[in-house]
Amino acid sequence: MPEFSSHAPGTFCWPELATTDQKSAVSFYRGLFGWDLNEVPLGPGEAYSMFQLRGKPIAAAHTLQSEQRNQGVPPHWGSYVSVASADETAKRAKQLGGKVLAEPFEVMDAGRMAVVQDPIGAVFMLWQAKRHPGAMILGETGTLCWTELITRDPASAESFYKQLFGWSSKLGTDGGVEYRELGNGTRQQAGIMALRPEMGNMPPAWTPYFGVDNCDAAATKAAQLGGRVYMQPTDIPKVGRFPGIADPQGAVFDIFEPARA
Repeated sequence: MPEFSSHAPGTFCWPELATTDQKSAVSFYRGLFGWDLNEVPLGPGEAYSMFQLRGKPIAAAHTLQSEQRNQGVPPHWGSYVSVASADETAKRAKQLGGKVLAEPFEVMDAGRMAVVQDPIGAVFMLWQAKRHPGAMILGETGTLCWTELITRDPASAESFYKQLFGWSSKLGTDGGVEYRELGNGTRQQAGIMALRPEMGNMPPAWTPYFGVDNCDAAATKAAQLGGRVYMQPTDIPKVGRFPGIADPQGAVFDIFEPARA
């Protein structure tokens, strides 16, 4: 995939980790993916850990705020979607039944963002880029290659996001399980599937996938680095192979090895 200096509206453009132990989490992901690091100071004793590949930003990590911890927010990966206007898209999200958890605000000179919860409960961020476009490499080994929503009501979620971002969708099945693929006009970039009983009380959530060359080896390495493989590597016929992983602090993410042609 090419490098990016901007993203079309409706693109998952930035994966961001919020964690309880930033130093340890950064060490885990650097060990797993070989990411470089640019620490951006935020204030006394605080920094925004910008992960890089070939000198380009591809993801980031920061420490959960104290009020989030007090509210019981666990370590998690957040997903940003590029928009032309954070204000207009946040307003539209409300009209469609979503909830704006943080009204649009400036992130210094990097961009303007808002935090939104869809009608079923999944949280995502809007990103109106200024100086910072988001991930400058996508779809390569070690970078964001897919983003997936697991939700209680896939059909309603699909309708909300299609109206909000103008996404296209395609309904298919994998082993008898319905799966909705979402595209932003440029490429298929995300999917929606239903929460299954074996997932317990898991809340609706978006989860990033990062590309790897060998998912079995990467899953083994994640466990060696202190992570937990909660779903063993699984094949999706003609698509690829993936496991489910939680990092040492409990944030969930997936890795993906594409099928060989």
